[in-house]
Amino acid sequence: MTAPEVAFEESTARRSVESVPLSHVSIEVGHLYIEEFAGGIEGLKRHFARIAPWVAAARLAADDRAPTGRARISTCFMIDDYFSRFSTPTVVARQVLTAAESAGLVIDYFAREAGCAQADDIPLAELVLTQLVSDPVPETTGDRPPTIETGWLCNGKRSPALGPAQAMSGGRVWQPPVQNAANRHSIFLDVELWDYLDNGERQWSCPFLAAVWQLMRLGLLRHQGEGVTNPYLLDDWPDDWDRLPAVVKLNPNAAPFSAYRTFSVLGTRFLPIEHAVRTILSQVSVDPAVLDQLHTRSRAERLDLPKDLVERVEYAFVAD
Repeated sequence: MTAPEVAFEESTARRSVESVPLSHVSIEVGHLYIEEFAGGIEGLKRHFARIAPWVAAARLAADDRAPTGRARISTCFMIDDYFSRFSTPTVVARQVLTAAESAGLVIDYFAREAGCAQADDIPLAELVLTQLVSDPVPETTGDRPPTIETGWLCNGKRSPALGPAQAMSGGRVWQPPVQNAANRHSIFLDVELWDYLDNGERQWSCPFLAAVWQLMRLGLLRHQGEGVTNPYLLDDWPDDWDRLPAVVKLNPNAAPFSAYRTFSVLGTRFLPIEHAVRTILSQVSVDPAVLDQLHTRSRAERLDLPKDLVERVEYAFVAD
């Protein structure tokens, strides 16, 4: 009599996850704050005229990477309605689309920054927070509070605090912070993920919301196995930002919103923010089932998809 064979596996390995539509590349053509909007439609036209050559270059690069020579490409535009509210969705969208058209650009999707905090009653920022796995620091005991408590995330070892020294021990010597896996010299970064408003409500930082935005565009977020980014086609636009979906589909014939890779054309002032975004993304633990699904799909399409999440995110920084 032979003993039965028993196989053990984690429940997450058996759990199915929704497969979301994917383009080859999602190109971000702008991130609008109240200061830019104050410049009126002429300021927006100058913005799109400045970035149009870089968008064209990104399209050519995407076609060159695609096995068929013709990539699925979607474009998106982000509006800040989280840190400040201005005008109405209808007015802002109309001006953005008119200005983009003047530079020969088509915007497929219009997104709200507040939608990176919560979309369709799903707390996306909280969801990503639970997926953070802090980069372990060599030769430390892990005695510092975790990121989920402090709201601060770094890419190495912080400089130790210089408190009072014990008697007869001599003065304490200052020690510099050290970047994990530094290339000869450290570039240490400590990122604030949130602070608090006067009413005690948590306010997410711009880099953290931008990291959520990248994960949305990469199609890597799931809530209970289901996709969280559902672009909506609207017949009538609301006047209230809170009633606008997180992502609105402007072009009925657009390629999918999410993509295997992202490319963002941004002003140079976004460079430090995106440095922080990449630090955050390097410490996000994406559901293995989602990663396996994307790699299976990319192999079926004969695409070269980097295993490192950060390497799927590309930029062009353009002087304002």
